[in-house]
Amino acid sequence: MARICFILNPMSGTNRQQDVPALLAAAAEEAGVEYEIQLTAAAGHATELARAAARAGFRIVAAVGGDGTVNEVACGLLGTQAALGIVPRGSGNGLARHLEVPLTLAGAVQRMAAPTFQQIDVGRINGRAFFCTAGLGFDAHVSKMFASAGTRGLSTYVKVALREYRTYQPTPVTVTLNEQTFETDCYVLAFANAAQYGNNAYIAPLADVRDGLLDLCLIDALPVTRALRVSLGLALGNLPASKAAVYHTTRHVLVRAAAPIGFHVDGDYVADAQEYEVTLTHLELEVAV
Repeated sequence: MARICFILNPMSGTNRQQDVPALLAAAAEEAGVEYEIQLTAAAGHATELARAAARAGFRIVAAVGGDGTVNEVACGLLGTQAALGIVPRGSGNGLARHLEVPLTLAGAVQRMAAPTFQQIDVGRINGRAFFCTAGLGFDAHVSKMFASAGTRGLSTYVKVALREYRTYQPTPVTVTLNEQTFETDCYVLAFANAAQYGNNAYIAPLADVRDGLLDLCLIDALPVTRALRVSLGLALGNLPASKAAVYHTTRHVLVRAAAPIGFHVDGDYVADAQEYEVTLTHLELEVAV
């Protein structure tokens, strides 16, 4: 039976409304697993706790939170012998949904008690690892605004997106991939390791976390009619067929923007930059699913 260290972000999603340590303890005891619970105290702390748990010999180190917590824990496990587990408690839960992790706490813990171990790919944007998606443009801008909105959840995200849509303008970029260079406007340039942002919004429905490729989704402009097609394509999982976006697959891409443009990693805004290098490492992270 694998030893599990649960790393809990108490401020993530629904964790703020419930006594999650007690729920975790009850679920772990019901599943009959040996466990420990660690609480994060600040941004970045989950990475430190994950590294320490791997050094302590835990076979599974589980992120209890949303995609941001998953990212931090996974970063701490790169290069270790521990596998990433997920107890989805966030707003989107993109990687958990892609890996078909049960969305209930008890279900996720029960699955982790007898997991299947597999390796998945890891993307990096300007050196920052991502496991689900990263991107430039409007989605990063919305992530930045969402972080300061005061409330979480899908409804808040939609309100922020609709508000920012009225004024956001695309940025001209030069993109080099697969030995080709082209110029375009960037409203959204998404780099997808997994298929969705979260909440079953499929930005790249053909993406596979084990295929050794990133799926790039480029939207150069978003007038109202195309915005409706994009929204429907995200919800139905058929955005490529809608012709509202252009797709490429690659393991390496360079982007130079005409002006600084923001980027996000697994849904969390990071910074603005003018030059980007995005890479993929095949099967670098072990997960327990």
